[in-house]
Amino acid sequence: METLRVLVVDDEPNIRDLLAASLRFAGHQVATSPNGTDAISKIVDTQPDIVLLDVMLPDISGFGVTKKIRGMGIDVPILFLTARDDTEDKIAGLTVGGDDYVTKPFSLDEIMARISAIMRRTGKDGSSPSHIKVGELEINEDAHEVTVNGSVVELSPTEYQLLRYLASNPNRVLTKAQILDHVWEYDFNGEMGIVESYVSYLRKKLDPISTEPLIITKRGVGYMIKSPRA
Repeated sequence: METLRVLVVDDEPNIRDLLAASLRFAGHQVATSPNGTDAISKIVDTQPDIVLLDVMLPDISGFGVTKKIRGMGIDVPILFLTARDDTEDKIAGLTVGGDDYVTKPFSLDEIMARISAIMRRTGKDGSSPSHIKVGELEINEDAHEVTVNGSVVELSPTEYQLLRYLASNPNRVLTKAQILDHVWEYDFNGEMGIVESYVSYLRKKLDPISTEPLIITKRGVGYMIKSPRA
C-alpha cells in the first residue's frame, strides 16, 4: 500500500496514540483529533486519504461528523471505531456514508487490513483507471465519476464500489455472499442485510434518472445489471 494521509479521531488518548504510532510505523502520515469539531476542521484543511473515526465523541458523534462532511461534498473514506456491536448501529453508520466498521477492542492487524480493503474498493489504492459502460450507466474510474443518461450521480465510496462490481459483471447474477466478500471483504460476520441496504440506496439514486431499473433482483439468488445488448 502506498503512503496514506490518515486522520485518527478518538477522545481516548491511549487509543488515539496507539493507532497513530502504529500507522506511522507502517509508513503513513498521521494526524490526530480528540473531538468531532476539530476533526471536521482537519478533514477540510488537510484532505486526508482516510479517516479512522470514533463513533462516541464528546461533542459531535462520529455519525454526525460523517453527515456534516458528506453534506459538504467530501467523499473521504471513513472507518468507524466503536464499542457498539449491534447490527442496527453498523447499518446506521454505513447509511450516513461510512465505509467500514470495526468494534473495540480491535487488533492493529485488523485495522491495517481494513484500511487496505477500503482503499482497494474505493479505487484510491493507485490501481490503473478504466471506463465501464453498461447501457445508460457509465463509470469513469479515472475521475471516480458515475453518470446515468448523462446525469452525474453522487455516491458514497462503498456505493460506488458496489455499483462498480455489478457493472463489471454485466448479465451475471452475483450472490449476496459474493458481493459481501468482494465489496466489504471483511464481511460483518456474514450479515447479508448490509448488501440489501446498499442495493436499496443505489436504486433510490439511480432509478429516478434511468429509463428502466438498472439493478435487477434474481429472487433467491442475488443481483445483476443487465446489458441491453444481451
